[in-house]
Amino acid sequence: MDVGIETEEGYCILPDEEATTFLGGQGAAGLQNGGLVVYLYGEQGAGKTSFARAFLAALGVGERIKSPTYSLVETYRVCARTFWHMDLYRIADPGELEWLGLDNLFEPASVVLVEWPEHGHGVLPPPDMCIYMSYAALGRRALLQAKSARGRQLLQHLRASRLVNHN
Repeated sequence: MDVGIETEEGYCILPDEEATTFLGGQGAAGLQNGGLVVYLYGEQGAGKTSFARAFLAALGVGERIKSPTYSLVETYRVCARTFWHMDLYRIADPGELEWLGLDNLFEPASVVLVEWPEHGHGVLPPPDMCIYMSYAALGRRALLQAKSARGRQLLQHLRASRLVNHN
């Protein structure tokens, strides 16, 4: 699908929500067996939730994918795999996360998408990939940084699909 995604200085240019959704779907398509932890950074409205919804839908979540802004975490199960979508915007101290039962986030097969991960510093599992989303002149842009072998594998997939250029 051609949605006009271009690249610039290691950034993926996302001119509209359709492009953000496409990136999320392609990211899920590049996920190998096993888990993945993705930290999503950016201002409100930068596209973090749109990316996460598309990613989860592409992994087979068939139910409505709700924003976890008020619930803090939404959990989905597909074919014995667990997917977690977290939004930590309202967390003032990482210690507040203890009651959420985060031990399951560390299971090797879990897929964890975390919006506002800086609010959970020291409590969350380490990221495989960090995505920094921001506003650009004509839409948004995303910088993807691999932090592990899994993250590098996913980034390589996105580069092969020409969504992300080499730095």
